[in-house]
Amino acid sequence: MKINNKKVLCFGEILWDRLPSGSKPGGAPMNVALHLNAIGQEVAIASRVGNDQAGKELVAFLNHSGLKTDLIQVDDSLPTSEVLVHLDEKNNATYEICEPVAWDNLQLTDSLVKRTQEAGLLIYGSLASRQEQTKETLSSLLENDAIRLIDVNLRKPYDKKEIVEPLLEKSDIIKLNDDELAVFASWNNKSGVEEKKLVKWLASHYGAGLICVTKGEHGALLFAEGQFYEHPGFTVNTVDSVGAGDAFLAGLIAALFEDKPYDEALAFACGTGAFVASKAGATPKYNMSKIEQILASR
Repeated sequence: MKINNKKVLCFGEILWDRLPSGSKPGGAPMNVALHLNAIGQEVAIASRVGNDQAGKELVAFLNHSGLKTDLIQVDDSLPTSEVLVHLDEKNNATYEICEPVAWDNLQLTDSLVKRTQEAGLLIYGSLASRQEQTKETLSSLLENDAIRLIDVNLRKPYDKKEIVEPLLEKSDIIKLNDDELAVFASWNNKSGVEEKKLVKWLASHYGAGLICVTKGEHGALLFAEGQFYEHPGFTVNTVDSVGAGDAFLAGLIAALFEDKPYDEALAFACGTGAFVASKAGATPKYNMSKIEQILASR
């Protein structure tokens, strides 16, 4: 799969994760952008915040992190997004997503169109299409020439086939977890089909050239150029799983940009995800030496 350049645009929600331990900046597109930026990739984030203190603090956080904020729109009517994060006994996260919020009203602007046209890779998720305005904006952007990567992130009650499937049909790369793979199987009367056969079918059905399935502590599976690659994952002391999948995706993209073999790219992605799972919140301070230690542990 040829990507015209290494410029990345992440599109969608930015928000505050209200964790039991306190508030952390979050949102899958923002998390991926932050990790790509920390790894040294050229990345932009397009979203929308409210004209409120929470929005000002999010923009200040992004500026401090080194991400440009010129594509962060400000909404005078809708508030900045907040997500209530609940952790189970194994520190796995579930999410209570408030609405309507500013990123539900992301507008198509000349600067956003221009940045999309310049990008080699456009990353988007399914959650941002829950409301019509942002859905229409994303639909317009998906008509550009960038490679289109969907980071699925199913969240109830926005996990309906009619919302998600049109986004899958537009994608060149699909990143999802094993639970989401089971949901897609149920949509298409494929429940019970063996995992690899299901992934092959998914690639053919939606016309995707690359599919990555994350499996939590059990690692990940990559299907690329007709071949499967697997990694069992790394053992770390998990603090919480918030943002681990986003870090995994950033690691995978960065490794593929460096033309690493698929098996090495998958290992680096698993190591990056494991590092974030060992820290609190979605965007801990990035530490390449810690990731290298994790990679060397297997």
